[in-house]
Amino acid sequence: MGIDPPLGREYNRIRGRKRGNRVKECCGLFGVYAPGEDVARLTFFGLYTLQHRGQESAGIATADGERIHLHTKMGLVSQAFDEEVLSKLWGNIAIGHNRYSTTGSSRPANAQPIVVEGPAGKIALGHNGNIVNAPYLRQELEGRGYQFLTGTDSEVIAYLILSSTRKTWVDRIRYAMRRLVGAYSLVLLTKDTLFGVRDPLGVRPLCLGSLNGGWVLASETCALDHIGANFIREVQPGEIIAIDSRGMRSYPEKGSAKRGLCIFEYIYFARPDSIISGRRLYSARQAMGAKLAQEYPVGADLVIGIPDSATAAGIGYSTESGISFIEGLLKNRYVGRTFIEPDQRIRELGVKLKFNPMPEIIQGKRLVVVDDSIVRGTTTPRVISLLKKAGAKEVHMRICAPPIRYPCFFGVDMATRWELIAAQKEVSEIAQAIDADSLGYLSIEGLIQAVALPRELFCLACFTGDYPVPVQLEMDKLALEPGGE
Repeated sequence: MGIDPPLGREYNRIRGRKRGNRVKECCGLFGVYAPGEDVARLTFFGLYTLQHRGQESAGIATADGERIHLHTKMGLVSQAFDEEVLSKLWGNIAIGHNRYSTTGSSRPANAQPIVVEGPAGKIALGHNGNIVNAPYLRQELEGRGYQFLTGTDSEVIAYLILSSTRKTWVDRIRYAMRRLVGAYSLVLLTKDTLFGVRDPLGVRPLCLGSLNGGWVLASETCALDHIGANFIREVQPGEIIAIDSRGMRSYPEKGSAKRGLCIFEYIYFARPDSIISGRRLYSARQAMGAKLAQEYPVGADLVIGIPDSATAAGIGYSTESGISFIEGLLKNRYVGRTFIEPDQRIRELGVKLKFNPMPEIIQGKRLVVVDDSIVRGTTTPRVISLLKKAGAKEVHMRICAPPIRYPCFFGVDMATRWELIAAQKEVSEIAQAIDADSLGYLSIEGLIQAVALPRELFCLACFTGDYPVPVQLEMDKLALEPGGE
């Protein structure tokens, strides 16, 4: 189903949504139950590994059986924590969060994990995703006397759990899951228990590992690798994992087998050394590049992958086409990761601040440039201009994602539909607008073949407009039906 502009405007007004030139990362989650281990330090290293999923703020909450301790701060993990801070995060349970905001502005009050308290007790919660019906649930909860301190849908989730009259934490969480519409992977802790939760569609990843008799939860398997944990399995869609002194227990959801894993985890979000649904991301991205070479061959001298997300796809295109791969465009990996505001001169440099071409390599060459996606079409022409000014004779763009024609409502910061260039122009018009000598988008069929997993596993709504759950605002009102306890 498509989203018309008036609905999109109202939805974005309510959510206070940010709009970016590129698809932006989601949040990173980490959790550990490990008596005898320095859980705060383990969580620090886990979050450090997941830094690519969010750079706005970082936080860790720990529990020692009696109390919950919390530290959050704006900035990168390395900016948020030091030895003094970590030494005060006591306990044998910890959860951590790297934030990229999609609901709620980027400010200290919205940093996670959040700690909330109600009649049932106190919990800390970290969330990756987006709750479509959060405005209505918040209105309901405020009507019941709950006072919100942040603008996040994560606080809505937390208070929804605490609002349940069920007797156990698992039942309270399950009650909340039945009210929520949208995407959510969660790590939660009480004073003595760690929980991992994944929404019934499985939109965002969450995996389970073991470490020296303890247990670990993480958004991606790469975080397990870096702390020496063993990957056990993924948390299944709709599943609740509970871990305490009695061990690990699973509470699977009995219901619809419909799935909606975000395909952009494979295209862009997840680190290439991670594994999701049994598929290594690096291999999947190489295969995307190879498929692009099959679908859109072109006579060229060199292949470049836009660093870093399209490097593997560029190598795949090179291998399949027989055209040499080079690093003709170098990336400053620290751009956008500082709180020092650039002056007007630096702003005007734009893409030059992030990428630097090497003229002696690309001078007079016909280039195939592989990128992960085109969203609004504002960054890509600047990259092409940069390459042509450096002497490139031709620039042929090849894009791993099919044309993005619809906005995401499940935790990805995309432009609204009328800002998406592929929703407004044909491919030939986009090629002209970005000044590419040719432009080829990977087909949906080619993308699915590259990922090598069933199409039914994925949410492809940003390409097709076929959302896995209703997103019209009037449909969200269904969540206000009493439903009962």
